[in-house]
Amino acid sequence: TTIVTVKRVLASVSIVGSYYHFVAWGLPILISMLPFIRNKYGPAGAWCWIKDDTAWRFAIWYGPLFLIILCLFCVYLYIFIHIRRQATRWTGSYDPEVERSRELMRKEIKPLMAYPFIYLLLNICPLVNRIQNAAQPEHVIFTLLLLQVISSSLQGAVNAIVFGMDRETLSRLNISDIRNAWSQRCSRSVVREYPVINESSHLEDDYQSDENPNA
Repeated sequence: TTIVTVKRVLASVSIVGSYYHFVAWGLPILISMLPFIRNKYGPAGAWCWIKDDTAWRFAIWYGPLFLIILCLFCVYLYIFIHIRRQATRWTGSYDPEVERSRELMRKEIKPLMAYPFIYLLLNICPLVNRIQNAAQPEHVIFTLLLLQVISSSLQGAVNAIVFGMDRETLSRLNISDIRNAWSQRCSRSVVREYPVINESSHLEDDYQSDENPNA
């Protein structure tokens, strides 16, 4: 009998999660500490940020920001092409489960393509405003500043709206599912392992025991 557990998966996820926390927390902390070296923090429009230094602003924020956006486009394009190839590949026979999986892959990839566009569009106004600040430091355009404040504040809300537009997510936005999710979130009992037994091995063992009752 083959017993498959999630223990190995949890271990691998734990290792990857450690690297993720290091990158997600360590790198931003390191970058945010760099301006303290040259005392670059100060009033910067509506925020306390890097004061009147275009090189520092683009070196530690706008440069990496648009580089990451470009990488997101490349990664999502690769995922889209890979899943599209998987969905259109002919296996030689018709299988309803395979066709259903392909259709699910097509539906799941569509929302992913929206996030890089959202991130890009919501950062255009801040970029234009900072370029104008660099070109004319003494002349602040209030409209650009207002657009930067609004677009920068909408990032999380727009991501949540796009995430909620998924059909499966919309189907789960009801009182019973929300209550069930909340109770599971507040529950202290956590299942660490899920033993899954290979059914084909069980059937084979049962068949052999029927063939050899004296064994």
